[in-house]
Amino acid sequence: MESPNQSTTQEFIFSAFPCSWGSSVSCFVPLLFIYTFIVFGNLVIITVVQLNAHLHTPMYFFISALSFLEIWYTTATIPKMLASLLSERKSISLNGCLLQMYFFHSTGISEVCLLTAMAFDRYLAICSPLHYPTTMTPRLCAQLTLSCCVCGFITPLPEIAWISTLPFCGSNHLEHIFCDFLPVLRLACTDTQAIVMIQVVDIVHAVEIITAIMLIFMSYVGIVAVILHIRSAEGRRKAFSTCVSHLTVFLLFFGNVALMYLRFSATYSLFWDTVIALAFAVLSPFFNPIIYSLRNKEIKEAIKKHWGQAKIFFYKTKDLK
Repeated sequence: MESPNQSTTQEFIFSAFPCSWGSSVSCFVPLLFIYTFIVFGNLVIITVVQLNAHLHTPMYFFISALSFLEIWYTTATIPKMLASLLSERKSISLNGCLLQMYFFHSTGISEVCLLTAMAFDRYLAICSPLHYPTTMTPRLCAQLTLSCCVCGFITPLPEIAWISTLPFCGSNHLEHIFCDFLPVLRLACTDTQAIVMIQVVDIVHAVEIITAIMLIFMSYVGIVAVILHIRSAEGRRKAFSTCVSHLTVFLLFFGNVALMYLRFSATYSLFWDTVIALAFAVLSPFFNPIIYSLRNKEIKEAIKKHWGQAKIFFYKTKDLK
């Protein structure tokens, strides 16, 4: 049993950020731009889907739900990164660290579940088009989205609750750019128990990721099988074009997540840990609005329409003045 005076660490210091002021500012500016773009881009997608009746379909409902989760997924980590870059101490309290881990993983797992639900939606739309309108109802879409969020926000609770009971009595230098399970567990004083729980955490993450990948993979096997049986090239192109955005986001998101959480006993250097963390926590969310807007004809047209209306309103208001 650990002695009470061992649990002395009440804050962690991020040691992966650059030390010099010039390097910190050079990282701060692009990160601020990326975060602003993520929030603005996803808000545009949510607004456009809400304002256009012809976009009130299951596919766009799931896209807007994903955009909503993306905003909170990045807000869990990036604002603290920005503050740390401009701060001399670059610290976070123990409770703040636990909250950051919880919201980062809960929104991330919710996204994983939602991407799986989106694959199921595309499978029904292409493989069972006649039954699709009666099967994928607005009620079912809402239930699937709610289930994804419930699953996402419940799954990390046991890990967070367990980590909150651990004593942190040694070094408080966290070798990462935000709080995550493995870097925090490495600072715990309970060596044997921490090693066992690191392995348990690895297995839990692996099961979550592999299950989602297998379900999405099976959906796309069915989709590809149906598309290949479509006789016309134009029909095959149209059928596959409805899946391209989702498939691209899936590969980008899961590729980076797999590198980070399917490592088991493998270890990376601090540099590669940071690069991989930035890839799935910052760069992947940055590309999602681009993928869903620039590669989607209907969303592009809706954005152009509302942008044109906004300009007309602006010029009319200016003339009245």
